[in-house]
Amino acid sequence: MSFKVALSGINAASSDLDVISNNLANLSTTGYKTSRAEFASLVGSSQAVASGTVQGRGAQLSNVSRSFAQGNTDTTGNSLDLAIEGSGFLVMSDGGATSYTRNGALLVDKSGFVVNSAGHRAQAFQPDSFGNITSNIGDLQISTADSAPQATATLTIGANLDATETAISPSFSISDSTSYHSTASATIFDSLGVEHVFSSFFTKALPDGSGNWEVNGALDGVELPQTIPSRVINFDNAGGLTLPANGQFTYALTHGNGAAPQNLVIDLNQFTQFGSPFSINKLDQNGYTTGRLVDVTIGSDGVALARFSNGQTRAQGQVAMANFANPQGLAEGSFSSWVETSDSGSPLIGAPGTASLGLLQSGALESSNVDVTEMLVNLITAQRNFQANAKTIETTDSLTQTIMNIR
Repeated sequence: MSFKVALSGINAASSDLDVISNNLANLSTTGYKTSRAEFASLVGSSQAVASGTVQGRGAQLSNVSRSFAQGNTDTTGNSLDLAIEGSGFLVMSDGGATSYTRNGALLVDKSGFVVNSAGHRAQAFQPDSFGNITSNIGDLQISTADSAPQATATLTIGANLDATETAISPSFSISDSTSYHSTASATIFDSLGVEHVFSSFFTKALPDGSGNWEVNGALDGVELPQTIPSRVINFDNAGGLTLPANGQFTYALTHGNGAAPQNLVIDLNQFTQFGSPFSINKLDQNGYTTGRLVDVTIGSDGVALARFSNGQTRAQGQVAMANFANPQGLAEGSFSSWVETSDSGSPLIGAPGTASLGLLQSGALESSNVDVTEMLVNLITAQRNFQANAKTIETTDSLTQTIMNIR
């Protein structure tokens, strides 16, 4: 009997050594969680008997638990690397099965999908055609398509016209600099994303003191037809704009490159007429050209934003996360992943930072939470346990030999 008891102790110590060795082997494994061997004693009878007569039958491995404590965060500089700050797991799919991981080392494959080293695809809440995040979950894919251009609809100019200028009478001509007092030019875009230069010319109109200025326009150096009546702006005696009432003019532009006709609103509401030199304090327009993908960033809320060369951004999705009522019930898979079981319960899926889910840190990875010092101490303890049980077997064998030698 003592031989079997000691053998169970050796098996238990061996299992403990296996668990400790596995922890030490995964010191550098991203997102790895420390395992702990748990043991239970064996008794000789399943019948209810007086406790003083129950004889132990050794020990056995009852469970291998995990410590899901947060590991240290190491910065990597790779914007697709994700460290989870708090509870939860990233949701991954291989097309047929779903797994969960704390290993956020991700990359983009040749098809634009965000995957881990095993090729499993990160799951995300999908965007609609306007870039708004929906509740639909699918593979996170980074689109390499160009960002479409947007024609300029409004050009806003803020400036001060010099009230001390003397009114002039010559008819406006873009080639005659004496026919206007000041000019402001800005780059605008047509529906194809082609750049054009729109220029506004300001001429103080007769009679002096009326506060009237005539405004003329030119596109790419070509004077635009003046409307009847002329475009005139007017200021009151405090230098504030009074005409046009809404502070805007509209130009109907056509382009010879196949772009759609363009109605360009010139917003002059930020104009003033003070007794100081002409100055421009704002020149802004809302169009942009075609954009090439520059990079992708993921925020703490999990939203993956593609940034384009035209300054625009587009949401590609929001990384989905999951948590479980009993993480200890998860079954361990390959590549630092976990799979759902009946013991873990169903996953609670949501966006980072919601419910019990942690936030994401882009450009960082969570390191293993293995404590080397603790593991080395445990290793020595397991070794001593192994040696002690081996000594028991040796002693039992010696006693057996003694009994067999009795004549």
